[in-house]
Amino acid sequence: LGGLSRLAFVLGCGAAGWYAWRRSPGEHLQAALVLFAFAPFVRRLVDLSVGYDQTGIMLVGPLLALLAPFPQLLRRLESDRPLDARMGPILLVGACVAYATVLSMFQGDWMNAASGALKWSVPLFYAAALIDAAEPEELVRRAAAAFVVILPLIGLYGIWQYVDPPSWDRYWMSFAPIMSAGQPIPFGVRTFSTMNGPASFATFTAVGLLLVGFLRPGWQTLVFASPAALALLLSLYRTAWLSLAVGLLFCLAFATTRRRAAVVLVGLVAAAVLAATMTPFGDVIGERLSSLSEGSQDGSAQERLEEFVTLWSQWDSSLFGVGFTVTDVGSAGAMPVDGMIIACWLTMGIVGGLACLTGFVWAAGRAIATSLQDGRREAVLVGALAAGGLAQMPLASIASGELGFLFWTFVVLASAAPHATARQAA
Repeated sequence: LGGLSRLAFVLGCGAAGWYAWRRSPGEHLQAALVLFAFAPFVRRLVDLSVGYDQTGIMLVGPLLALLAPFPQLLRRLESDRPLDARMGPILLVGACVAYATVLSMFQGDWMNAASGALKWSVPLFYAAALIDAAEPEELVRRAAAAFVVILPLIGLYGIWQYVDPPSWDRYWMSFAPIMSAGQPIPFGVRTFSTMNGPASFATFTAVGLLLVGFLRPGWQTLVFASPAALALLLSLYRTAWLSLAVGLLFCLAFATTRRRAAVVLVGLVAAAVLAATMTPFGDVIGERLSSLSEGSQDGSAQERLEEFVTLWSQWDSSLFGVGFTVTDVGSAGAMPVDGMIIACWLTMGIVGGLACLTGFVWAAGRAIATSLQDGRREAVLVGALAAGGLAQMPLASIASGELGFLFWTFVVLASAAPHATARQAA
């Protein structure tokens, strides 16, 4: 099929999403998780066969699958029923996304306007559709069941990729503008497995480990999550490590999850120690782990601090933002863009950026408050994911694509939990 295979894949993802949604929201969530986990891998196979695609059009496929419930969402908005309070953060962030899109369009940057609007807004649409779609506890359990399949596959592949990166991964790394994936040589890759970069893979894996660790039997956690845990270490992405640690500490505060949280925490610490001392790549993992104690002396920490200082000293240069034109592709002379604070400030300006950040904090805060009120395992877990998301915000973006999908999907489900309790009591 040549280049047509890309279009066929995108349309196939859309068809899969439509079919899964017709069956149930739970099956659709599982299908979406699988598509986001493996679409970049399929893209690299196609690129090796027919040539590198700079636009990455195949990555639109999972986003198209998320639009399957859009007609239902429109009918809901056209009804006379008042909007649910959980729509507040979604509408606030959606307005900020629309503003950034218009800014890019005014600059004639239609490609980035379309790309940014798609990546930021589709997760919002999907979260809004899930508000009335199904019982939140069932969706959380369905997600955990999907990760039982996903984690061992991406974990084993990630280990193989680190030891001996396949030809399609080496080919993609030689063209892709991403600067954080390491070198396309054995033991030189920062593992990104089947996904589109170390950040996406590590964050996705951290969410999966948290869900599987608490919602599946202990033996399944040990068997299916161990390869993924090792691959997570090989990603060398400390922000996801921090997010997972925050989530586990959050779970320690609740009676329903305290025992399992302690077991999972001890298991992960033991796995990290073993990986750092008894594997061929122990030196790399050990060095990265030790950097967590360096604080302000760490290179990444200094770089992020310099970004804040630079932007603060030039605050009047981004009063209104520049839209989705801002990208971090390692261009000479371009300031790196790390974290939600910097990204929102540059993209939407001071006022718009603060409004957007408020929407994210609002949504995460509601999820955490719900877990405090509810106390059931599923609600606590999603509160833990929200707390982990808050920990990531100053360091990485959680707004678009697969990361936005993870964040908005679960914080909305947590906000729905008290209503589900009321229905069950009735």
